[in-house]
Amino acid sequence: MREHINAPPARSAGKLFKGANRFRVLLSAAAIVVSLLLLTGYTYWPRSPIELASGQNMSRAGLYESWKKGEVVVLVRHGERCDRSDNECLGPEDGITRNGSQISAEVGNSLSRLGLGQTDVIASPSTRTAQTAAALFGHPVASQDWLFDCEKMNLGQVMAHKASDRNLVVVTHSGCIGQIESQQGYPHADMSEYDSAVFISPDKHSRPVIRGVLNPEDWKQLAIKGTQ
Repeated sequence: MREHINAPPARSAGKLFKGANRFRVLLSAAAIVVSLLLLTGYTYWPRSPIELASGQNMSRAGLYESWKKGEVVVLVRHGERCDRSDNECLGPEDGITRNGSQISAEVGNSLSRLGLGQTDVIASPSTRTAQTAAALFGHPVASQDWLFDCEKMNLGQVMAHKASDRNLVVVTHSGCIGQIESQQGYPHADMSEYDSAVFISPDKHSRPVIRGVLNPEDWKQLAIKGTQ
């Protein structure tokens, strides 16, 4: 005799259908919550350090006062690379262009308006950083080999080379700047522009923190604000 297999009650199938619908609703709600969290995170944790030339950001960060006290570190990227440009080279192909040298000189002039009386300068030993530093300050600058090893770069290493009560300008590379930005909470920061700079100063607990970025076209504006 053939056995009869009873079909599951209609009510059980209905429960399964309702359960699946409930799961889809919960999944959609979770996706919305995650999206909101990501959006909120992007709002409150910017991708890159703030632009110091925007509004009163420089003053709000207390950088003018910190500069007068000799508390600031500035990481400056070298000028326009000759081997990545169609512009005329200043010298060797591993250096910067004449256009880059001119922009560096303009940046240096604007930086000098902040006052360089208590400021030390060091540079990476590469041709492009040496040329940039010379254009920035009008004379050759002492180089240090550790500034070329961006993979090992960290903020503590930089601060170890800063003298008490003296600002420090470091002419370096985008990779080194990016490494420090990543370690300080900006792992997805935009690559720094030629001759742009990252400003660092102590917080209320005397810990060095990134205050923001200044791009080359904004240096003159910053210097003007600093004299007002």
